[in-house]
Amino acid sequence: MTDSTDETGRRLYGRRKGRPLRRRRTELLETLLPRLTVAVPPSGTPIDPAALFDRPVDDVWLEVGFGGGHHLAWQAAHHPGIGLIGCEPFVNGVAGLLGLVEDAGVDNVRIVPDDARPLLDALPDASIGRAFVLFADPWPKKRHWERRFIGPGTLDTLARVLRDGAELRLASDDPGLVRWMLEHTVRHPDFAWTARRAADWRERPADWPPTRYEEKAIAAGRRPVFLRFVRRPRAAEPAAEPAGGG
Repeated sequence: MTDSTDETGRRLYGRRKGRPLRRRRTELLETLLPRLTVAVPPSGTPIDPAALFDRPVDDVWLEVGFGGGHHLAWQAAHHPGIGLIGCEPFVNGVAGLLGLVEDAGVDNVRIVPDDARPLLDALPDASIGRAFVLFADPWPKKRHWERRFIGPGTLDTLARVLRDGAELRLASDDPGLVRWMLEHTVRHPDFAWTARRAADWRERPADWPPTRYEEKAIAAGRRPVFLRFVRRPRAAEPAAEPAGGG
């Protein structure tokens, strides 16, 4: 594993590139990626996520760390009216998604080929209808737990950008990370866990496609867990007092 810093000075962990890419994927990085890349503005400058797409969209969903892109591409193909933004710093994963996007002919995907946090900072309040954090790096060593994406700080940010009633979907095959995500998200005042029975977290919902990583985990004897939370309604702001008094 390696680490680096982004343009805001935040530290990024993990690999940025893996095996050499095949010719087609290299070409897609040069030709298709520039057309789909979200230019994240400087810190403090807001961005309208719906305006990132060439046609009107009914809602915008966000996937943090899309891996090889199979889940994101499936969602885009099955929800053509939704705009999907995916964040992934791993170049090979970005190239994989580009290939899937081109093969499917979808036009409702945008990509941040970098860390998700600068984008989250730039998103307006209540601007995202669904967010996915699936099979994130578990960082199993205790001294690395602070690197885990789901935690108090990012949950506060996700709660800010998610609309009331929006879903936050989390998945992992690592028991330690599952406990960590449950502990932090159940305890957060803005999220409610939707599970009512064991099958709600043991079985993947029909609109949640399998990925190659998940299939490898099952083949290795690891059981994935699927967690769904909803963003609780925001408290109503008190009505302003009439001017002048009486």
